[in-house]
Amino acid sequence: MKPLAATCLIDASIYIFQYYFSLPPNWTARNGYSTEAVYGFATFLLKLKEQYDPKRLGLCFDESLGQGFREELYPDYKSSRALPDEALAYQLETCREVAELMGIPCFGSTRYEADDLIGSLSRIARRSSQPIAILSRDKDLGQLIRRKQDYLWDFAKDIAHYDSDIEEKWGVPPEAMADYLALVGDSIDDIPGVPGIGAKTAAALLQTHGSVKGVYAKLDELQHMKIRGAKGLADKLEEHLEQVAMAKTLATIVCDIPLVDSLQELQWRSADVDALEQFCADQGFARLASRVRKVFGDDA
Repeated sequence: MKPLAATCLIDASIYIFQYYFSLPPNWTARNGYSTEAVYGFATFLLKLKEQYDPKRLGLCFDESLGQGFREELYPDYKSSRALPDEALAYQLETCREVAELMGIPCFGSTRYEADDLIGSLSRIARRSSQPIAILSRDKDLGQLIRRKQDYLWDFAKDIAHYDSDIEEKWGVPPEAMADYLALVGDSIDDIPGVPGIGAKTAAALLQTHGSVKGVYAKLDELQHMKIRGAKGLADKLEEHLEQVAMAKTLATIVCDIPLVDSLQELQWRSADVDALEQFCADQGFARLASRVRKVFGDDA
């Protein structure tokens, strides 16, 4: 069991999609929509409450869906991803509804992604010396782990990455993750990389020069590095200068969105237990209501 974090910041979509694709369609709402993702997500939140009972939370949803500032900058950003159909959109919306009934502070934006919301909340949470857990499987969020006590946590698999783990896994410290992605690209998000620069080369460049800015400041020295293809690196990087700058912006998490003014706004509030029980019945998993009552007691 991981150290109890005083604040948990959750990448909601990661887990919603996990349940959407892994659970059978055994649950149906009164309106006829399948609700396997809603059931899975509700049980995920109940498990978090039962096992860890974090005092502060921020549950962040991806609601920009092709219309965020990154798409304005680079129209091909995440272009290979299909937008949710009506059935999935219903489940995404309903997952937020169940979280709000549980008393969890929820955040979404039509301009910024969940990563940016988490980044902005983490900035506020770092006002306290207590640990922050960022619940996600997305490596991009590793750039937010800037203190020894904080960690990136795949809750479903119970795997945590602290700052040293991130550097060991990807070859660069958390603060260089955006620079790393600017060089190698990110196929999941359709961010282009520099042709011929892979993970090992990017890590070596950043280990030596610290950042993309540092790499470009020393282009004339790259040919002397003891890495494969060193002689051609400067030309490749110079040719793709504008692309690297754009990719760095795409990969950098925004951390200054004004979402809350204080940690108090992230307190896990009282759940509406009666409404939750009715919600479970309406969504086709009435048996979960007894667990809801057990976990939240008489919060209603």
